Amino acid sequence: PALFMENARKGSIVSRANSIGSTSASSVPNTDDEDSDYHQETYKESYKDRRRRAHIQAEQKRRDAIKKGYDDLQAIVPTCEQQDFSIGSQKLSKAIVLQKTIDYIQFLHKEKKKQEEEVSTLRKDVMALKIMKVNYEQIVKAHQDNPNEGKDQVSDEVKFNVFQGIMDSLFQSFNASISVTSFQELSACVFSWIEEHCKPQTLRDIVIGVLHQLKSQLY
Repeated sequence: PALFMENARKGSIVSRANSIGSTSASSVPNTDDEDSDYHQETYKESYKDRRRRAHIQAEQKRRDAIKKGYDDLQAIVPTCEQQDFSIGSQKLSKAIVLQKTIDYIQFLHKEKKKQEEEVSTLRKDVMALKIMKVNYEQIVKAHQDNPNEGKDQVSDEVKFNVFQGIMDSLFQSFNASISVTSFQELSACVFSWIEEHCKPQTLRDIVIGVLHQLKSQLY
């Protein structure tokens, strides 16, 4: 009986201990699950923050690039640097900067076209001078090779008639082409007339025509 009572007492103690342990275990929260949920939520929030921050930085870079572009235009285009009294001392708006840039580009296109025309005219003048230079060199060389050839065969009167015939022909076109309304128109017409009627080929045709005419009169 004593042994039986001792085993019963030990079994009762073990049962109470198991009961207390199970109760304590059930009352303790599951910290592992909560930590997992917390870390997952923190990760999600940090990902959103990083994404939002990256978007803000990209947008700021885009705005800075646009601002720098307008600042560069305003520094390059001369008309943007000039004082505009209609807007006072206020900063130029983007619309005004773009319009002034467009106007300046159109102005540059016109200037480029004008310069190309001037270069083309100068090239024609250079070509005409080269042809005249070659002709004069041939005349001088021919005179040096035969200094007495043709001497005293052509009188001063004939020379004057040749010169007069050439000048008369040129004056007819000159008188028909030149306007004397103003000095500006006179200057413009003179240069236009020279380019049109004083080309080497045109002068050559005039001289040949005058020589043929004098030849028929003399012979």
